[in-house]
Amino acid sequence: MEITETSRQTVTQECQEISQGQRFEFGDNWQKFLQQLNEERIRAAETSLLSMLEVPNLVGLRFLDVGSGSGLFSLAARRLGARVHSVDCDPQSVACTRELRRRYFDNDPQWRVEQASVLDKGHMVSLGGFDVVYSWGVLHHTGQMWKALEHIQLPVAKGGLLFIAIYNDMGTQSTRWRHIKRFYNQLPRGLRTPFAVVCTGLLETRALLASLASGHPSKYLKRWQTVHYRGMSPWRDIVDWIGGYPYEAAKPDEIFEFYRSRGFTLRRLKCGGGLGCNEFVFKRESSSNQVDTPESRHVSPEALDPVGSPHCAR
Repeated sequence: MEITETSRQTVTQECQEISQGQRFEFGDNWQKFLQQLNEERIRAAETSLLSMLEVPNLVGLRFLDVGSGSGLFSLAARRLGARVHSVDCDPQSVACTRELRRRYFDNDPQWRVEQASVLDKGHMVSLGGFDVVYSWGVLHHTGQMWKALEHIQLPVAKGGLLFIAIYNDMGTQSTRWRHIKRFYNQLPRGLRTPFAVVCTGLLETRALLASLASGHPSKYLKRWQTVHYRGMSPWRDIVDWIGGYPYEAAKPDEIFEFYRSRGFTLRRLKCGGGLGCNEFVFKRESSSNQVDTPESRHVSPEALDPVGSPHCAR
């Protein structure tokens, strides 16, 4: 499928923003991550996906990965039996996803990869219906988060699941980090890594001191030595965090109300803690001809405030 004119304009704009220091090169970071990809990381991604969706596998399900990035979760979904459609606006990210398909499922007709933007409403509608629409840590980097949140729900089939992760809004802390991220991208390339190291040193010193104070310094070391629960790389995650711009955030209740008004029920909420990503799994309320997906469940009581709105500890 050829890239649409709307998506092409978005790609052109994003490339201009990168050259002007107004956007992070997400695809470049993902290409470096692929050098570290191994079976352990892939299995971790599979486990995290099944855990949040509360299913034993994805056999026969239609899985849309919006903002596929490295392609890791498209690969995980395909290995779990889904028919996968991967979409990303960033050319390098598209190349990463295609590389993983080449490595593991070469010429597989059940895994499509294309360059397109979630901001292209017409294209999102044209994709048809999917049993699972997945977009982890992507929509808050589009520069138009609420528009992206609106468009991401369009391809969710009746009875289907929407799995997204959005940065938690921490008020002035989020504002401060928006300035830091913008500053990182405006630095000359040669200064960005040293700046990231300095920021990391400040962040990690706090984490190390907390670990020492608790009497369990091994917990800090283990965090760097073990594979992240989603299969990610600690350093590449840090670079993505420090440089990830544009940057927006939302409170859990804002996301909850946004999708409740559009006919979705919250099934799972996993709080990221502090400035991190809150993970949401919503189900589109279905008619009698719903697709075969897990039964809707209520979110856990501890994730609800006294009036029934979801919240995460600040």
